[in-house]
Amino acid sequence: MQGKKIGIIGSGSWATAMIKMLCENDQDKHIFWWVRKEEDAEYIQKFKHNPTYLSSVSVDLSITTIDTDAKNVIVNSDIVILNTPAAYLKAALVNVTKDDLKDKIVVSAIKGIIPEDNLIIGEFLEQHYDVNIEQVCVVGGPCHAEEVALGKLSYLTFGCKKLESAALVASLLSSRVIKTILSDDVLGIEFGAVLKNIYALAGGICHGLGYGDNFQAVLVSNAIREMRRFVGKVDGDTSRDVNTSAYLGDLLVTAYSQFSRNRTFGNMIGKGYGVQSAQLEMNMVAEGYYASACIQEYAKKYDVQLPICDAVYQILYQHLPASKIIQALSEKLT
Repeated sequence: MQGKKIGIIGSGSWATAMIKMLCENDQDKHIFWWVRKEEDAEYIQKFKHNPTYLSSVSVDLSITTIDTDAKNVIVNSDIVILNTPAAYLKAALVNVTKDDLKDKIVVSAIKGIIPEDNLIIGEFLEQHYDVNIEQVCVVGGPCHAEEVALGKLSYLTFGCKKLESAALVASLLSSRVIKTILSDDVLGIEFGAVLKNIYALAGGICHGLGYGDNFQAVLVSNAIREMRRFVGKVDGDTSRDVNTSAYLGDLLVTAYSQFSRNRTFGNMIGKGYGVQSAQLEMNMVAEGYYASACIQEYAKKYDVQLPICDAVYQILYQHLPASKIIQALSEKLT
């Protein structure tokens, strides 16, 4: 077996999109893919595509090994890409030890917070698996899995303290239609990815309530400023340029795209769906829902005002009327 050995933990739409990127990249490699359900793994082995997500994506089984044991995938890999919803990561790694991840590049393609621990992925890996932050690479957008499946030109930002590690991971996922950007802003990219999901939820709620494009534009312009204020408080870097693809670009596509599950979820809430009803109808995880509760603790910890995040939390978790909360929020926007 030649080339780099890459493990993917997750079998949803974003993980399947990354399988497509890896299969279409011309570097010598072998992919180990953890698929949670035995029946899905058997289906992929037989028909060469995921039966549940992005079924148009063809899997090159000559360079891909399907496995239902996450530990096997990680042990056999040099680079491990974590690509499950944040709420399910602990269950996926339940049999994985610190030694299994030792000296590996660990890539987080997860744009969320571990709910029960209230930790972003980098913090979780460091505290639970002794993964040094310099081993962690984070992936930022703007990049919807559905557009990757359609072969649309897309951009990914790879953030790592060691830029050579970011460059290595980027080189394995780049192609004619996947352009890559490198950054050493690991914490900023990770928090930005969490926050933009909450802001997309807010945008969806407003759309569901009947607010128009004029209001949405003001909401998003306030959101990027709120994001800059928060991330600057967390790490003390107030000079960060948030008008880049990983920040503003990812926020825009998540807030406006037809493929945004967070916007879709928020739209349903705005139209009067309950949280559980919206989750059942979508049958997909909207990371912003869990992040909305988690980010409240960070806001208290760092003493930062987040009026848009607060509004979403009040609607989703305190069950206050969306119309009244958004009306009150509209008086605070500039």
